Amino acid sequence: MQKIKFALLFFFLFFLSEEFLRAQTLYDINTIQRIEIGFSQPNWDYQMDTAKYGSEGYILADWVMINGQEFDSVGVKYKGNSSYDSTYLKNPLHISLDEFRGQSYEGYSDIKLGNEYADPSMIREALAYSILQHYMDCPKSNFAELYINGNYIGLFSNDESISKKFCSDHFYSSQNTFIKCNPKITSAAFRSNLKYINADSSSYQVRYDLQSDIGWNDLVALCDSMSNNPASFSSMVDADRVIWMLAFNNVLVNLDSYTGAFAQNHYVYKDNTGHYNPVVWDLNMAFGGFPFAGSQGVGMGTLDTTGMQTMSPLLHATESDWPLITSVLNNAMYKRMYIAHMRTITQEMFTGGSYVSDASALQNIVAASVLADSNNFFTYSDFQDGLTRDLLFGSHYVPGIVNLMTARVNYLDSTAEFQYVPPVISTVAVSDTLPDYLGTVAITAQVSNSNSNAVFLGYRYDKSEKFSRVLMYDDGLHNDGVSGDGNYGAGISISSAQVQYYVYAENNDAGIFSPQRAEHEFYSLNANIQTAQQGEVVINEFLAVNQNDTVDENGAHEDWIELYNATSNPLNLFGLYLSDTYANLTKFSFPENSVIQPNAYFMIWADEDNTTTGDLHCNFKLSSNGEALFISNAVGNILDSISFGIQTADHSMARCPNGTGPLVVVNSPSFGGSNHCTDGIEEEGFGESNISVFPNPSKNLLTVSGMSSIHSISILDVFGKKIISVENQKMKNDVIVDASSIPSGVYFVKVENGNSSSGKKIIIIH
Repeated sequence: MQKIKFALLFFFLFFLSEEFLRAQTLYDINTIQRIEIGFSQPNWDYQMDTAKYGSEGYILADWVMINGQEFDSVGVKYKGNSSYDSTYLKNPLHISLDEFRGQSYEGYSDIKLGNEYADPSMIREALAYSILQHYMDCPKSNFAELYINGNYIGLFSNDESISKKFCSDHFYSSQNTFIKCNPKITSAAFRSNLKYINADSSSYQVRYDLQSDIGWNDLVALCDSMSNNPASFSSMVDADRVIWMLAFNNVLVNLDSYTGAFAQNHYVYKDNTGHYNPVVWDLNMAFGGFPFAGSQGVGMGTLDTTGMQTMSPLLHATESDWPLITSVLNNAMYKRMYIAHMRTITQEMFTGGSYVSDASALQNIVAASVLADSNNFFTYSDFQDGLTRDLLFGSHYVPGIVNLMTARVNYLDSTAEFQYVPPVISTVAVSDTLPDYLGTVAITAQVSNSNSNAVFLGYRYDKSEKFSRVLMYDDGLHNDGVSGDGNYGAGISISSAQVQYYVYAENNDAGIFSPQRAEHEFYSLNANIQTAQQGEVVINEFLAVNQNDTVDENGAHEDWIELYNATSNPLNLFGLYLSDTYANLTKFSFPENSVIQPNAYFMIWADEDNTTTGDLHCNFKLSSNGEALFISNAVGNILDSISFGIQTADHSMARCPNGTGPLVVVNSPSFGGSNHCTDGIEEEGFGESNISVFPNPSKNLLTVSGMSSIHSISILDVFGKKIISVENQKMKNDVIVDASSIPSGVYFVKVENGNSSSGKKIIIIH
């Protein structure tokens, strides 16, 4: 039987390590990526310019290297509008690793590089995204040095692509209507503002770019609702995400956005609840780098630095060219929520000045790269002064970030909207911290200084759902204590494994959330449900490229995942979660009565089908380029996890022996049955062993047991390098190892007993 080489096993394990460390590698804000491109064609720049002015197709690069990892035959093209010019030596790029062959880096196939246009500080984009991530789903961003044919082109921003993968990660589907809101003609006459034009979808195509296969009629319907039926606002869009976007744009004077003259640089994606979700894009001109606020009609509304500092929080409140803004600011509750979100951003990010130290730290990270960048749009002296000095760029001044925000915060604090006093939510409590499933729980909030119009409880049972809001009462009848004591209560049923909730209170003038970053952040309450434990249910087999294997109930060849019950008792998966990303372990929740019979199998189609009948379909697909899978519970404990690399059509990966062994490639998938291990390829080098290491994952102390007499314990990284070594001839079983100094990642624990007997276990440090 053919055996997988040791190096291939390390590839799988290295991929798993990268999955866990994703936030700390390609988009780690504290590191600079090194990206190299090799073109064999000497006129590559001319070809790229020609493609940009034509159909914007990709040019074939012989290879691209990212942090030392090489990819052959990669698509590269220039991108951008005002930031691109054929005369520039440093243009923004889009690198498509899978344009000509299936490949990805850490699960990402698209690399977007911005040329820091119009930003003397060089850190506007990364700093702005680092702020926005606290309030809504947005791309990750950091920095990259770009080399082409060995020549240093310069320092670029490295921004996560808003792609179908992004939608799947954040909105739990990727096949629905997906629209990029950027006009093909950059003009205030062609705003991507979601304003209704007419019923003919062709009228919208110069303003928007459809990223999905279909959706033009959906866009027309959305624009019709936003312009002509404001009452439909909350039923058509995710209102809270829209409000956070508008609040962020206004506080940071981010006018190259929906809020500015062109109403551009945003996406909308329709999730499975039927709501459109906004996504902010292109923040290199945040903090006043784009001076055009716009006005009714086709006006540009140019602001000088003082105008930016004193820009009204109610900008465009009555102008029909910005229907999202008018829908929010002409609804009394939404307006109070909007000001509450603005106040939260201002107080958390700017009032105490923490953004200044963050910005300075980012400049220190990139300083050497900027100094070496001869293609930059500004001098190194401009870079050094970019936080504190207003610098002329073209016909307008780009304000120093600190100059702008110091004055802006002072101005906002002086406005009537900010001086209104909101209620105070001092305590949020639950009547039972571990309520029974299908029982009820009372949630209370102590609200003072309110003269409240109302106090609301927002709640949902799953991340893929929208929050519902119900009134809370201070009447002595809702587990709220004595009537009129300022303690508000509401009861909700526990109809899922977890409830996510927040409280919102308002008076006639102002509102406040608890937690203040709601709905992006929230409180969680887990139900008392007996779920499967580690080792009882395992990921037994999966097929990531299904071309000719089993079909689902609709006759479609879809990706599938097989779980196995390793016990002699039925197991209910309700209360557990399945995910393909460590950053979001609760991506898919198993529905009630998801039962695996003893020593039997449970099948899930990984196809994003939104169905509640027939077979079970989860809300993500499997990547043919490789990724990871996790089963976890509501408190984040991982019951089982696997990783895999590039997959071959109609070849599954299965545990051999069935249910217990390591994953191997098999030629004959066994959908819902015992794995065909005799057709497979065995792993060597890191088989299962009897040793036990817990807790796993761990943050600090590990307990190692399973051998009667332990001679030595080593912790190795995925390359086999020894990180920690403990040797003691007298060690017994149950040895405690301090792993608190080890960075987050995936490691091996190797245990030897001194008699040529050893065992290895994979562990996760987080």
